[in-house]
Amino acid sequence: MTVDVLIPVYKPDRRFARLLAMLGKQTVKPDRIIVMNTEQSYWREEYRKVPGLEVHHLSREEFNHGATRNQAASCSDADVMIFMTDDAVPRDSHLVERLLEALAGTGPKGETIAVAYARQLPDKDCRTIERYTRMFNYPAEGTVKTGKDLARLGIKTYFASNVCCAYRKDIFVRQGGFTGHTIFNEDMIYAAGAIRAGYGVAYEPRAMVVHSHNLSLVQQFRRNFDLAVSQADHPEVFAGVPSEGEGIRLVKRTAGYLAASGRFWLLPALAAGSAAKYLGYKAGRNYRKLPRRLVLACSMSPFYWKRTWAREEP
Repeated sequence: MTVDVLIPVYKPDRRFARLLAMLGKQTVKPDRIIVMNTEQSYWREEYRKVPGLEVHHLSREEFNHGATRNQAASCSDADVMIFMTDDAVPRDSHLVERLLEALAGTGPKGETIAVAYARQLPDKDCRTIERYTRMFNYPAEGTVKTGKDLARLGIKTYFASNVCCAYRKDIFVRQGGFTGHTIFNEDMIYAAGAIRAGYGVAYEPRAMVVHSHNLSLVQQFRRNFDLAVSQADHPEVFAGVPSEGEGIRLVKRTAGYLAASGRFWLLPALAAGSAAKYLGYKAGRNYRKLPRRLVLACSMSPFYWKRTWAREEP
């Protein structure tokens, strides 16, 4: 099977350089690396030396989580497309190989696998609470999720992450690609559509990338605001599948882990971070009731709102 790696890039740094270096060491090397670079002034021409790399430049105003990735997909004629972010570094030389193996598998009742996403490991500077969150969201055990899992897993059934996620191109085209205008969550929205169409979504823990962030309280608030906006805008996916329960479970499990490991001094930080996430989520769910100036203050994506509001004007 032919395979391309597709990467939206913004202000590439040393992690992007390591990502490219590790892609060159894969046991199954990608045929092409298609980069969608935001703002040409941030691009370093030395990256063009990487074999098979092609770059397409766009402005910040043009970037959109779904549409930009669809544009990258239109440049690929490979059997499999692996979407990555520019700060996700392959843990070893088997990333591409393991994702292809996951796509070649089937679900519990023979379902074709449409999506396979990788395990995210914490970076060296990752804080304790975020390190445990990585363990919670990306365990050591793999799984294939189908529509049968909704009653058991709830919203986690649709979970997939374009930090590192492989897609069968034929199914991607058949399903219409990513939703073209979304502030966030294009990966989960696509996974939900694939599951409703009878396909499976695989989590492959043997495919690993190093990827983590130490977000401030404001950043956690804004990220969850945008996440909730995407859910409010797509009731066909998220209505009747609440995500608050999963968040509460994570908080309880994290608190138990901190107490069991004697890190009691981190409990106030957990409480503050959880409050920021919850408040951001509730505000995002109700963004239509907020004045536009406040929406811009709450969101990570001001250009998304400017495009959205421009569409709504007569």
